[in-house]
Amino acid sequence: MKQIIYYLIAGTKGGETRAKVIDAIKKKPQNAYRLAKKLKYDYKTVQHHLDILIDNGILEKKGAYGGVYFISHLMEENMAIFNEIWKKLGKNSGKSI
Repeated sequence: MKQIIYYLIAGTKGGETRAKVIDAIKKKPQNAYRLAKKLKYDYKTVQHHLDILIDNGILEKKGAYGGVYFISHLMEENMAIFNEIWKKLGKNSGKSI
């Protein structure tokens, strides 16, 4: 799991955006529309990153249209890895997004 998290956050161009999505959902599960508004990203951008995170087992979606995204159980068990990578990259200043 560490390799997957590292790749998704530090190994790809959209990693910082995905880390912000994970961090926001970790703090409060929400749907794509609310997440896009909160992060001030285009809805399609957020949806793209949500799909990648679901495909890699990082997030789960409950409900169909307008469904709410949650951190997966597997990711919850490995959240320390995410926090370590995010901190090493210097992106998390300790402030809520």
